[in-house]
Amino acid sequence: MKKRAVCVLSGGMDSTLCATLALKEGYEIIALHFDYSQRTQNRERQAFNDVCDALGISERVVLDVSFIATIGGSALTDSAIDVPKDGLGEAVPITYVPYRNGIFLSIAAALAEKSCASAIFLGAVEEDSSGYPDCRVEFIKAAQNAINSGIATDIKIEIKTPIIGLSKAEIVAKSIEVGSPVHLSWSCYDSEDEACGECDSCRLRLRGFELAKEVDKIAYKKR
Repeated sequence: MKKRAVCVLSGGMDSTLCATLALKEGYEIIALHFDYSQRTQNRERQAFNDVCDALGISERVVLDVSFIATIGGSALTDSAIDVPKDGLGEAVPITYVPYRNGIFLSIAAALAEKSCASAIFLGAVEEDSSGYPDCRVEFIKAAQNAINSGIATDIKIEIKTPIIGLSKAEIVAKSIEVGSPVHLSWSCYDSEDEACGECDSCRLRLRGFELAKEVDKIAYKKR
C-alpha cells in the first residue's frame, strides 16, 4: 500500500514546495485547502488548484472555516484593519491569525486519520515566519504529540515540516532545484489581481528571490 500524506496547501510558495517535496518522497497526496474569509481567498484557491494541476494531485479537499474570520483579530480577515506595508516591526504582527496552524493541524489530523495517512505536511517556516508563534518547532512537536494521543488508529501521524529551518532565499533556491511550480503560487496578503509588492509577505518573497538571484515571474503592482 502506498504511503499517504495530507498536505496543507494554501497556494503559497512555502506549501507549494512542501507538496513537491512530499511527492518526491513517494507520498500519495491529499491536498487540503482552507477558505477562512481571508482577503485573498479567491486568488489563493486559484493558486491551490493551479499548483495541484501542475503537480498532478487529484485528491483535493477544500473546507470552509470562515468561523476563523468571525473570531477576528487579524488584518487578513478583518477589512477594518489595514494590512501593514511599513516593514516587519512588531514581534507578532497584526497579520497573525490567532492559532491558525493549530486549527489547520487539528482538521488535517482528522482527515489523515480517516484517510489512513501517516504524515501531515505543513509549510511552516520559523526564520521568515514574521514572528508567528504557531510556526515554531516547539509548537509543531507539541501538536504532533497531542494529535497522536487523541486518535483511534494505530497509525502514528508525523507532522513533517521540511522547510521550517530555511530562509526565503533558500526556499526559492530549493523550489527551482526540485521543480516546484513557484510561478503558480500566491503570497500577497492584500491583492488578488496583481501582488501589491508592499505587504510583509510580498516583501519577504521578493527579497528571497533577490538573494537567491532568481526572477519572480508573478505580476506585481510595485516591486
